[in-house]
Amino acid sequence: MSDFHPSHPELRPETKTVHVPRPTIEGSSPITVPIYQTSGFTFDDPAVMAEAMGRPDGAFVYGRYSNPTVRSLELAVSGLEGGAGAIATGSGMGAINTVLLGLLKPGDHLVAQRSLYGGTAAMINDLVGRFGISVTYVPEHDPAALRAAVRPETRLVYLETISNPMTLVADLPGMCAVARELGILSVVDNTFATPLLCRPIEHGADIVLHSTTKYLSGHTDVVGGIAVFAEAALHEKVWHFAIELGASADPFAAWLTVRGLQTLALRMERHCSNAHLLATRLAEHPAVTAVHWPGLASHPSYELAGKLLSGFGGVFSFDLAGGRAAGEKFMSSVRVALLAPSLGGVETLVLHPASTSHRALSPDELRRSGIGEGTVRIAVGIEHPEDLWADVTQALA
Repeated sequence: MSDFHPSHPELRPETKTVHVPRPTIEGSSPITVPIYQTSGFTFDDPAVMAEAMGRPDGAFVYGRYSNPTVRSLELAVSGLEGGAGAIATGSGMGAINTVLLGLLKPGDHLVAQRSLYGGTAAMINDLVGRFGISVTYVPEHDPAALRAAVRPETRLVYLETISNPMTLVADLPGMCAVARELGILSVVDNTFATPLLCRPIEHGADIVLHSTTKYLSGHTDVVGGIAVFAEAALHEKVWHFAIELGASADPFAAWLTVRGLQTLALRMERHCSNAHLLATRLAEHPAVTAVHWPGLASHPSYELAGKLLSGFGGVFSFDLAGGRAAGEKFMSSVRVALLAPSLGGVETLVLHPASTSHRALSPDELRRSGIGEGTVRIAVGIEHPEDLWADVTQALA
């Protein structure tokens, strides 16, 4: 096999069109991570191929198992979070499902914080309804409530560093300490904070999740997710399930995420400073009854956020006095901000959680999460802050 070359003179044209030469780079290296847009890899040694199919850190064999571009992303985010390994997926929900389905079985018990992203809450409800997994919800800041909720069959604790959309901050040191003491795995969605504002593994978390669609890629052109593991053994265990689940990341999407990751620090600084300006001014606006941003002293997580986070994030929500009608009017009136799902891109986005991101929740579940009919979520971009404030005030007028 080693003597074969695609340009061999004995090959016919039909064969040469299939076997295109693959150049090797000698004496230099690419500055950026290349896109390995291939579904699989060839081997000279069958034993090496067989070994590669059983290890998350082995040779590259097949796109569902591993890919050089995807692994570059996994190494980068794992390094930022202080993890031992990572699994990149095709979406943020792909990462969440990989972890929950990979670690829970019928009869298990899950403890989750009350204020959760709507997709996560819907997935947990589905686990309860279809797989016989039970769940108990507790406040994200209350280790004593977590301890009281734990049962012999409890397997996971699920938290969000900064919750979506009410921006409640979880007591990661306290909650993770209880979980570790009781032998329960702790899973933390760190999407809103990013590794620049908080690194949950440093506070005792076993698994950290991100929707890389958001801040890590940062340009509203990627859908992706990633799970980072504190321990190599846990990483390998979930990896074996992940390749069966098939939620693997695409090489091009991984490449776009790596490209976006390089400007994360600059973007997060602007996201946070713009959010500070808007949140503080909205808190004084007569049309607004409450602003939910952990950088405000009025927020219930203010003191904890000051200890845990190096910045308060670029997403917050606020309640309008006029209820749903006022929220709909506001969202149809913005001009610089865009009415769209998602967050974490360079542009400012607004949405109505009760009818979009959290539409799967019942009225009681919405109330328990603090989401009202007049709640608006704003994901603040990197535009000039005064242009954003002018847009918000004219939409509220």
